[in-house]
Amino acid sequence: MRPRLVPRPLPEDNGQPPWDWLPRWQRVSTGWFVAVCVLCAWLFVALWTDDDGYLSGLDGLNLIIHEGGHFVFFWFGRTLELYGGTILQLAVPLALAVAFVRRAEAPGVSLCLVWFFQNFLNVARYLGDARAQELPLVGGGEHDWFNILGRWHLLRYDTRIAAVLRAIGWLGMIAAWAWLAWRWLRDRRSTASRE
Repeated sequence: MRPRLVPRPLPEDNGQPPWDWLPRWQRVSTGWFVAVCVLCAWLFVALWTDDDGYLSGLDGLNLIIHEGGHFVFFWFGRTLELYGGTILQLAVPLALAVAFVRRAEAPGVSLCLVWFFQNFLNVARYLGDARAQELPLVGGGEHDWFNILGRWHLLRYDTRIAAVLRAIGWLGMIAAWAWLAWRWLRDRRSTASRE
């Protein structure tokens, strides 16, 4: 039976934490934990050592989603079309993370959050190129972040904003993995205490 996210009324003061409405997480198996650790280790090393910051497989998928966002948001006007690529690029992994939260599956949540925050590195790379415009663009069109930052009069800060996004991306990826490690350790301790 699939666990559901069902809000329960908060107890007045019966010792239960206020976040008790969250789902009862499924136990994190050692197999899933090791699999996520291997994937995250590979991703972190690949991102850290890659020369241009573009991982063909994952960033190729991110690019497809980004370009799809322009098409989806095209129907809502020029401004949303411009922002739509980045919006959808961030919304897809976040929506998948929410789906895994509803299923109470911590490894899925962790991986989707790592993907979500990895997108910050991808967005930072694109945003940091706003003035230089050296990155090849799909279809040779306009540079989204040149237009976005130009509208907000922040173009001269493109590399600084990109550096902040990179830091958020790295911290978020590490935190998503660390949260899963914490859940796995917690499950080990609770299993050991029951024995």
